[in-house]
Amino acid sequence: MKDVQFAIKRAQDQEQKAFNEIFNFYWDYLFNFQLKRTANRELAEEISIRTFARAFDRIETFDDRYEFKTWLSTISKNIHNDLIRNENKKSSLKTISIDEDHSTIKMDSHPSPEEILISNQSLEATLNKIKSLKEDYRKILQLRFFEDLSYKEISQKIDQPINTVKVKLLRAKNLLIDKIQEDIE
Repeated sequence: MKDVQFAIKRAQDQEQKAFNEIFNFYWDYLFNFQLKRTANRELAEEISIRTFARAFDRIETFDDRYEFKTWLSTISKNIHNDLIRNENKKSSLKTISIDEDHSTIKMDSHPSPEEILISNQSLEATLNKIKSLKEDYRKILQLRFFEDLSYKEISQKIDQPINTVKVKLLRAKNLLIDKIQEDIE
């Protein structure tokens, strides 16, 4: 446990290896925590990945007087609640069904002609936003979304652990979303 506490301190100093150690130490706990909440493996994995990305982005705010596991759990619960809340907001625009226990979210993914037009017009702008990201993030987005590689294939291609690939991909997507939203605001 002292090794993990030391890794947290190192992560607060932005040491990348420490992030990997924390991720590997807490992954099973957090994934199983969300699996019990959602009863959906894919959703539990997505929420867990987002949790680590958010925790790592805000690691300097962690107060070591408290348990790191509790801090992660709180972030994870908030992300899950945000997903449910956001899906409920979108329900006026798309057909969405959420199981009573909030474990499964299904969306009607048939875009309207207007959505297709907007999508095509903004593709070039989106590609320019991707080009403005750091090379690591550009590469991982390209491999995942343009070359359609699996996490495992990306992991092998860039010689990094699969969990690192998942976190980097989520960070890249979040940075891209932030850049796109800058233009909207």
